[in-house]
Amino acid sequence: MTKITVLYGTETGNSELLAMDICKAGEDAGLECTNFGMDEIDSAEFSDIENLLIVCSTWGDGEQPDNAIDLWDHVEELGDDELQNMKFAVLALGDTAFDLFCEAGKEWDRILEEKGGTRIYDRIDCDVDYEDEAEEWIEGVIATFN
Repeated sequence: MTKITVLYGTETGNSELLAMDICKAGEDAGLECTNFGMDEIDSAEFSDIENLLIVCSTWGDGEQPDNAIDLWDHVEELGDDELQNMKFAVLALGDTAFDLFCEAGKEWDRILEEKGGTRIYDRIDCDVDYEDEAEEWIEGVIATFN
């Protein structure tokens, strides 16, 4: 059974709710799915994740949400090929009223690739009315595992 890990970075809870939706869709498709807040995962185990889906909101003016900062700092320090066994996809949440729309999600997408990860599905940048776009992303990314 394929295992996927969903990590969420959030300030208001939207990313957490979407992470739960992703796991439900994954389980319905026969996948083994776990989800964690970015502050709940042991950073020492991060590099061992094989199938990673990230849902991350942008906070303030382009910043990582509070629960993502420590993991972000850890990933920045990894070697260039340290994530070569990781397949990943990113769903970014933001607000177009800010200049750095979805910046935190864009940064995760960039750094996971820089550290050797393989993108398996394109990032979608969602505005405040994210439900339809997020649902489309969830359906598409889960289908890549079947």
